[in-house]
Amino acid sequence: MNSDSDLQIAGDILEVPHLLQAPREHPATVADFVGLARAVAADRSRWAHLVEYDATSRWYHRLSTGPGYEVWLLSWVPGQGSGLHDHGASSGVLTVLEGRLTERTERGTRALRAGSQRVFAPGYVHEVVNDSLEPAVSLHVYYPGLTEMPMHSARCAPSAAVTG
Repeated sequence: MNSDSDLQIAGDILEVPHLLQAPREHPATVADFVGLARAVAADRSRWAHLVEYDATSRWYHRLSTGPGYEVWLLSWVPGQGSGLHDHGASSGVLTVLEGRLTERTERGTRALRAGSQRVFAPGYVHEVVNDSLEPAVSLHVYYPGLTEMPMHSARCAPSAAVTG
């Protein structure tokens, strides 16, 4: 029986820095962007004091940027909606921070409560509305940064409810 331990055979992994993957300063994968959105959502001190409500239009504020991405904070008073749109070449993560929102797509309707997240690819067509009686706040991460938001004229079918 060999008395050498795995550590003696392989060496101390901390002494072999070329084998370690350097931590990323900025997100690079879908999971990273979801993680970024969750981290920002969890840090209320980073966004809560910035929120404003505007009865005439949706309020929005670019919270931060990084290499190729943007993080936006939006507020929605009851009855406000985005209209049916896509995000051009951008992928995104939508996170509800406070309140409730409803997402409508051609596949159905999804209720989004605080903590709910939606991930979407370029060309994803949806409409987001505040159907509730209370204001809502959401966080949006776009990669690459949002350069267009084409509006669509066809209505989404609000028929089948999708849970989430």
